[in-house]
Amino acid sequence: MTQRLNPYTAAPDGLAALGGVETYLHKCGLDPKLIALIKTRVSQINGCAYCLHMHTEEARKLGESEARLYLLNAWHESNLYTARERAALAWAESLTNIAATHAPDDVYDETRRHFSEKELADLSIAIAMINAWTRLAIGVRSVHPADILKAA
Repeated sequence: MTQRLNPYTAAPDGLAALGGVETYLHKCGLDPKLIALIKTRVSQINGCAYCLHMHTEEARKLGESEARLYLLNAWHESNLYTARERAALAWAESLTNIAATHAPDDVYDETRRHFSEKELADLSIAIAMINAWTRLAIGVRSVHPADILKAA
C-alpha cells in the first residue's frame, strides 16, 4: 500500500489543531490507560492498522496486559474489564457506530453511572478524536510501521 498524501505537510495547521485536542486529553484527568484502551477498541472497529499499532504500543507502555489487549475485541464476554471500563467501551462502540446506534439512552445512562459530566464529555472527545484519526489514517493510507520494515 502506498500513502496517498502526508496530511502533516499538506495541512499542518489542521493537524496542529487536532494535536491541541490531544494535548487537552492528556491533561483532562481521565486515566491514560483507559484512553489507550478506548483508542485501541475504536481502531479495531474502524480497521485502522496504523492506529492499532500505535495505541496497543501505548497501552503496553502504560502497563496494559497482553491478555486484555487480545480480548478487547470480545470485551463483552470477558471479566477482565472493570464496570467503568465496560461502560466506556460500550459508549465508545455506540459513538463509533453512531449511524446504527444513535447513542441509545441505556448505554448513556450506564456510562453516566460511572463517569461525571466532565469525564463523560472528555471520554466523548477522546472517542471523537480517535474516530477522526482513524478516518484520516485510513483515508490517506498511512503506512503501518511493519509495512515500512518489510519494504526496507
